[in-house]
Amino acid sequence: MFKTITNSQIIEILKASAARIEEEKDFLTELDNEIADGDHGINMAKGFNSVVAKLDGLAGKDIGSILKTTGMTLVSTVGGSAGPLYGTAYMKAGAALAGKNEMDGMDLVKAFEAAIGGIQMRGKATTGEKTMLDSLCPAYDALKAGIESGDDLKSALTKAVKAAEDGVEYTKTIKATKGRASYIGERSIGHQDPGATSALYLLQVLLENV
Repeated sequence: MFKTITNSQIIEILKASAARIEEEKDFLTELDNEIADGDHGINMAKGFNSVVAKLDGLAGKDIGSILKTTGMTLVSTVGGSAGPLYGTAYMKAGAALAGKNEMDGMDLVKAFEAAIGGIQMRGKATTGEKTMLDSLCPAYDALKAGIESGDDLKSALTKAVKAAEDGVEYTKTIKATKGRASYIGERSIGHQDPGATSALYLLQVLLENV
């Protein structure tokens, strides 16, 4: 039973996240090309590669500092809306974990809640608008319910990833009302949201590395 995630594990998770985004870069860009600017995968890969370049220098730092640096790096290197949104998410999560060298399930829930709050504040968005929140919010609800019912981290994260997968599928059925995709209105129906998809990948990596 896994009970905590350490600061050194967070660094490895971020490296694995960068590798996954790089691997899926073309697919994310293809998704984005269908409904928006066509640069989501390219921008996300650039940002996470920049994060990786800083990680060795963060060895021994607390989790809050690692996530704050990650967020600041994403804000400064990721183009489009993804930079401010993901950057704010990581910075808010970092603030929730300030000074901690390991986190348990409830710490992860609090960090996740702070991250979502940051995205909502920055993007002025909510669920049902075909954004990353449509995978992140159901995942958060599943994680919180799992941890509160006594699940270990891996079990709770497994439920969270399943909820995020369902959320990505849900984005295919709805019209975009936020972001660049909202410009094409009804024509966005039937297309998978790239932001919800990249959020799912990050959650999958977290699960795989716990």
